[in-house]
Amino acid sequence: MGNENKLPLLVLLLLNCFLFVALSQTAPNDDVEALNSIKDSLQINLPSWVGSDPCSGSSWQGITCKNSRVVSISLPDTGLKGQLSQSIGSFSELETLDLSYNKDLTGSLPAEIGNLKKLRKLVLVGCGFNGNIPDEIGSLSQLVFLSLNSNKFVGKIPSSIGNLSNLDWLDLTDNELDGPIPVSPGLDMLLKAHHFHLGKNKLSGEVPSKLFSSGMALWHLILDNNQLTGEIPDSIGLVQNLTLIRFENNTLRGFVPQSLNNLTNVADLILSNNKLEGPLPNLTGMSSLKYLDLSSNAFNRTDFPKWLLNLKNLTTLRMQNSSLSGQIPADFFSLPSLQDVVLNDNELNGTLNLGPNYSKKLQLIDLDSNSVEEFTQQNQPPNFIIVLENNPICYEFGTTKTFCKPHQISDGKPQNKCPPASSCSSDKSLSPMCHCAYPYTGTVTYRAPSLYEWRNNTSIDEDIMQALQSSYQQQLPVESVVSSILDSDPFESFEFLIKIFPLNEDSFSQKDNYLISLVLVNLSANRPYDFSLDNKLEPKQLSSSSNTAMMIGVAVCGSLVLVLLLLAGVYALCQKQRAERAISRNNPFGNWDPSKSNCGTPEIKATRQFSFKELKKYTNNFSPANDVGSGGYGKVYKGTLPSGQLIAIKRAQKESKQGRLEFKAEIELLSRVHHKNVVSLVGFCFEGEEQMLVYEFVPNGTLKDTITGKSGIRFGWHIRIKVALGAARGLAYLHEHADPPIIHRDIKSNNILLGEKLDAKVADFGLSKPMLDCDKDHVSTQVKGTMGYLDPEYYTSQQVTEKSDVYSFGVLMLELITGRKPIERGKYIVKVVRNSIDKTKDLYGLHELIDRAIFEDGSALNGFGKFVDLAMMCVEESGVNRPPMSDVVKGIEIILHSAGLDPAAESEPSTSSSFRHNEVSLESCHQPFSSESLYSSSEHIQENKDPR
Repeated sequence: MGNENKLPLLVLLLLNCFLFVALSQTAPNDDVEALNSIKDSLQINLPSWVGSDPCSGSSWQGITCKNSRVVSISLPDTGLKGQLSQSIGSFSELETLDLSYNKDLTGSLPAEIGNLKKLRKLVLVGCGFNGNIPDEIGSLSQLVFLSLNSNKFVGKIPSSIGNLSNLDWLDLTDNELDGPIPVSPGLDMLLKAHHFHLGKNKLSGEVPSKLFSSGMALWHLILDNNQLTGEIPDSIGLVQNLTLIRFENNTLRGFVPQSLNNLTNVADLILSNNKLEGPLPNLTGMSSLKYLDLSSNAFNRTDFPKWLLNLKNLTTLRMQNSSLSGQIPADFFSLPSLQDVVLNDNELNGTLNLGPNYSKKLQLIDLDSNSVEEFTQQNQPPNFIIVLENNPICYEFGTTKTFCKPHQISDGKPQNKCPPASSCSSDKSLSPMCHCAYPYTGTVTYRAPSLYEWRNNTSIDEDIMQALQSSYQQQLPVESVVSSILDSDPFESFEFLIKIFPLNEDSFSQKDNYLISLVLVNLSANRPYDFSLDNKLEPKQLSSSSNTAMMIGVAVCGSLVLVLLLLAGVYALCQKQRAERAISRNNPFGNWDPSKSNCGTPEIKATRQFSFKELKKYTNNFSPANDVGSGGYGKVYKGTLPSGQLIAIKRAQKESKQGRLEFKAEIELLSRVHHKNVVSLVGFCFEGEEQMLVYEFVPNGTLKDTITGKSGIRFGWHIRIKVALGAARGLAYLHEHADPPIIHRDIKSNNILLGEKLDAKVADFGLSKPMLDCDKDHVSTQVKGTMGYLDPEYYTSQQVTEKSDVYSFGVLMLELITGRKPIERGKYIVKVVRNSIDKTKDLYGLHELIDRAIFEDGSALNGFGKFVDLAMMCVEESGVNRPPMSDVVKGIEIILHSAGLDPAAESEPSTSSSFRHNEVSLESCHQPFSSESLYSSSEHIQENKDPR
């Protein structure tokens, strides 16, 4: 063909090019400018976001257009960083805004959000937003779905939310919102709303009576884990559509309203861990109840309530610490749907009789710490878990009976059937199809516990898998979905860990991650559970096939070179970032150079970094035989270094790992701690996804196990004083000699370890705080610790000081005296001892409270009164009235001197298969505490008479 014939074709091609470019410029300038502003402010780096028009044929990922206007922005889990631009208010036609699961999306929510007059769905779950929720949110008159949960919002709930007359879903869970629940105007005006999810905040004041009315459509009322006070209003009985009520972990008082009996649709009622009082409520009218939890309140002592036999749909009953007494009628166990009965720490007695027709669905009967004397088995033994530990029946049988042994909850799933040789590298997981990969991970939290199938949770796996396949069947290469129990007590957390495995690949692509996130966001709006995504793995690069049309058009128009340069630059940048991340993952401490401060910011000293391969070798491949314990952090393994030194390796579970900075901070802190009464940090391992701390091995376990008799160590009075002294010295060192000083925040018998000669060592610094600010005598922090040991002043002020540790140590001293848990059967040991002390009587009148095993070594209780005095000084309500730990050390040393013992001498442990109960007589020991009196007096308890 001649050149004259090619010319018309070239002209036609150029005309088509210009027509293509002209037609692509269809979106209004304000939408385009706003998107570009957001792209810059959030550092969006998505391959499909090229060209000048988001609404052209080559649409941008997450952007949906209608009539050339942007109507939806959905970018969950796409790595957004920075603050949301004020330009968000420019999208006049926007109906959906979803930026969920972008943890680095921070800052406040712009007031311009109120300009989105057509917005129907606002979803910002699991981001890092902070500051107040703007009042302007009340201007979104078309809003139906509002989810701001799992952020860091503070301040009050805006009363303007009451203007959202079309709102169906309100979820503000897991923020730091405070103040009262707003009404008139406020939430009482949301008559169409089916969901009020307001748990895990700091809401205070009473639950307003005006919040409820007969015209409300409300299904879910979730107000757990706040600071609500006062009574549950009678008006709650007006909302007859309710199916779920959760008030647990507040400080509600008064009687439970009888109007609850009007709520015949409620399946889940959880009122646990409040201060509700009076008679146990009769809830016969709540005929749909499946899950009932009234645990840990202040109800009057009562026999097992017979009205429970009328709840034919009941699956789970939880009434721990509820002052229940008497015998459980056998007919109760024949309720047809009954699965779990948890009634530990009560005064139930007599015979546990299941009857001949007990429910075939029963999985657990937990009567730990009651007074059950007999157990009647009908025909063959039941095939579910029965717990009668710490009942009289088990004092007779010991641990020879299965029901007298501690139990652990299993998720009930079959084990992986992969060949024994199947294993993955430490940074990958093994799928059910024996495929090593990086799974997409997250957490599922149930809102409605009655639907929480934690033993056969394949229903969750199937539910998620079906949603993934039905939504994007041709696009999502998913092999399998696996869920497992996240917490050792599923009744407390209602949580699962989920892993979604890719099909025939090591990891999902960036596009696949995005589509999975979209599916899970939509699924949580239609199921009784919430997702928290934690997908930290590096996605594969997304192919640019979706942009082919635009690239061809640009290429035809003569811009091929520029596009290639752009792609080359993006590719180089991505490769550099991936390489940097890989280096950081392999050796995250390589470039660590912590800054200094006047208070002595910690640095690593005499602490070794181990490789995963080394620790694997030292523990015989983390053999079960070397598994010596477990906790919320993970498992602890015993190991042996080549030098012969025994070590304890605390290996974090993947779902419970700290962030990198927090892990470094803990190592910095512990590497500066060197004292014979503090567990020494030998080293650490941070490799791939492994986080491990390596400590010296302490052979005799925890003080708690010794107090309860589980360790088999004979634990008399003199040994207890020496253990208290060792723990006090360790704590005094942390407060006054460590650099920087350290507040432990979780002193308890489980965190005091006993060495070879019963030398006490303070352990577990997971909650510890360094005092880095030289000008402050406290640290402001979220309240953490263990109930029963918590300083009440810290709990109310959220300011922790060394005196908070002193309070916990005082509780520990009372535990040493009584052998009882800090909170047992709803009674607080501090209050019980304080109310029982009579200094005019022998042993301060505490005969009935003293642990029998305290007389195990046959010694007199020398210094008993001084020990009690010192403990009560430590648990004074006000921190200023408590002694510093250095004075506590001196006080215990004085007690040992008065007993004729050397405070520097070591204790020699002895073991016994069972404690012998010595008979003793008790002499007076009631002089008040002072150094002078401790030096000048001695107290003697002769071995003649049983104190009980």
